[in-house]
Amino acid sequence: MARIACYFLGLGGVLLLLQKLLGLFAPSWGEHLGGWVTFLIFIAAVLFSILTFRWLKKKLLWRVRNRLIVTFVFIVVILVVLLLTLGFVSLFLFAGQFSGFLFTSAIHSQLRSLEAGNAAIGNELAARLERGENPTVESLAGLKKRDRAWARRQVGAWYKGKSLPLSSEPGKTETFPPPGFLNKNDNPYGQSIRDGLPFREIVRDQGQLHLRVASVFPVRSEALTVVTSEPLDKNLVEHLASTLGEVTLYAAGISMEEPPKAASSSGTDPSNAAPQTSLSITPEKSKGGMVFRQEDLRLTFTAGVLPPSSGGFDREIQFGTPLRVVDWKTGDTERAGALVRVRTLPSVLYGHLFASLGDFAAGVGYILLGVGIFFLIIELVALFTGTRMTRTVTQAVAQLHDATKHVDRGDFSHRIPVRSRDQLSELALSFNSMTESIEKLILEQKEKQRLENELAIAQEVQAQLFPRQGAELESLEVHGFCRPARTVSGDYYDFLNASSHKLILAVGDISGKGISAALLMATIHSAVRAYSMESVPQLREPIAVGAVAGSGRLMASWPEGVEVSPGALLSLLNHQLFESTPPEKYATLFLAIYDGRSRQLTYSNGGHLPPLLISEDGSLRRLECGGTVVGLFDNMSYEEDSVVMKPGEILVAYSDGVTEPENDFGEFGESRLIDLVRENRHLPLAQISQAVTAAVDTWIGDNEQPDDVTLVLGRAR
Repeated sequence: MARIACYFLGLGGVLLLLQKLLGLFAPSWGEHLGGWVTFLIFIAAVLFSILTFRWLKKKLLWRVRNRLIVTFVFIVVILVVLLLTLGFVSLFLFAGQFSGFLFTSAIHSQLRSLEAGNAAIGNELAARLERGENPTVESLAGLKKRDRAWARRQVGAWYKGKSLPLSSEPGKTETFPPPGFLNKNDNPYGQSIRDGLPFREIVRDQGQLHLRVASVFPVRSEALTVVTSEPLDKNLVEHLASTLGEVTLYAAGISMEEPPKAASSSGTDPSNAAPQTSLSITPEKSKGGMVFRQEDLRLTFTAGVLPPSSGGFDREIQFGTPLRVVDWKTGDTERAGALVRVRTLPSVLYGHLFASLGDFAAGVGYILLGVGIFFLIIELVALFTGTRMTRTVTQAVAQLHDATKHVDRGDFSHRIPVRSRDQLSELALSFNSMTESIEKLILEQKEKQRLENELAIAQEVQAQLFPRQGAELESLEVHGFCRPARTVSGDYYDFLNASSHKLILAVGDISGKGISAALLMATIHSAVRAYSMESVPQLREPIAVGAVAGSGRLMASWPEGVEVSPGALLSLLNHQLFESTPPEKYATLFLAIYDGRSRQLTYSNGGHLPPLLISEDGSLRRLECGGTVVGLFDNMSYEEDSVVMKPGEILVAYSDGVTEPENDFGEFGESRLIDLVRENRHLPLAQISQAVTAAVDTWIGDNEQPDDVTLVLGRAR
């Protein structure tokens, strides 16, 4: 959008420059480019306005505080402005309507005065006519002497269609024709007169406006019509507006009493100039079927004087009020036959409104002022409270934002201060708890990483303990495999050459898993190798082994010329583990010595799963001779046995991690292990081991390996 705006602005600038150049040589061509220049600059201005609005919105509304302020402005301030505007407009309309009401009320009061005099004159005339006396009205002369207003008023009476001479003075007759429309059946005023209601309206007659009251009195089955009239001229209006202000009368079909005053061009205030001379009025058709003529209301006169203002808030109020006018000749009613514009001040209207209160009016003003001050105080308190509450919200958000920056830098020790008890404080507490938990997790992760590094080192060290190459003899090949369930293994196997024709085989399983089992496995590995060294005097009978009770030291006397015994080794290991490990730590261990010359395998089994000897024809022998587990009980002896391995016969020693894994069909079992070895007996030992471990993995499936898997194979040749 910015590029497009710049493009339009640049194109408009180029066209403007071209217009200036063409104006020097061909002005007509330059004029044609003016519209395009204006259009392009307008489009560019609109686009830049949109971009400016977006930029301001982004800058101003990024902070939550500014958003809340804008929301407060839209919800409260604009509402208050609208309410104040509505209040001022309502007060203005009320003041204008009230000023018009005061003037029309004065006119209606004048009409009621005419009606009272009209009733007195009519009753006197009716009484004289009833008695057959001369129809003169003595009360009329008295009224004109006592009340100056009656000097301007005219009274006419008609009886049996003839005008009655109301005054004994010659030439004092009425100057207006009789109201003929009052006798018409289709005229609403005639119907009202027949119902006994007087006619009391503003009428237009002979190019002037009048206040007229007509009453009908029954006399000897005839009707006596009495009409009282007073001209609605400048003198009357000045009298009615003496306490109101300036009143201007607009009327249609009325001759002006004075020409309008034009506003001076010498700098006078236009508000003091005469109002406009005409107003366009479009009357409508009434429900009664009376037709109103469409005419222009023209200025008739201006009466009264606008009083001086009492203060800065006492501003001028102008409002127009339409007057209903009746045509005296036809009886047609014009709803807007005249218009009165009243110019006044609020102080004047206030005085009229509270005129009945007298001296208490000032008290009412003080009460209203107090109410206004009270509401202003409430608004200020609400504004202060809203600002404080907004600040608590924005401060909490700012603290959270600052805390996230600390977290982004890796500083999880930062905490948000909590000084209240609300949802925002709970949010801050949750954030502090989260950062504390993350800090602990990081420490735990570092500790875990350290342990994993140590376990990796332990795994590497343990891998060095297993024999790297098969210590084979000419008549026996061996193979070993161990896969830990965790990082390090608690299973143990070892091949150790005792001489050029003898091989020591060891297979064990340590109780438990993990690093403790691995440490115990390393202990057994070292002890087996230490006790099997050729430089140590050999022992044939375990009876020669003694221990000093409570000393923690082993003592042995080795007769010369005897050989190492698996049972004696197990006894020594049992005593060492019992003395050096907790009661819950023990191991199962199978030890055997193979003599390559005689093909004889001498073994002792310390609680381990019995190894298997599978011959060429598939027959099976179990190596079960021995004793209980190693390290659980002290002073244990282990029996020995010897078997001769036939060529092709396979030795299978394994841990429970091979046969005990389970799935939905149960354990893998020893029978499956035997079948696998029998099926693959002619393969190399490494391939047989792979076949067994693959079958175990397939049996486990996606489940975690439950225990260490150890498999030792040996085949006689």
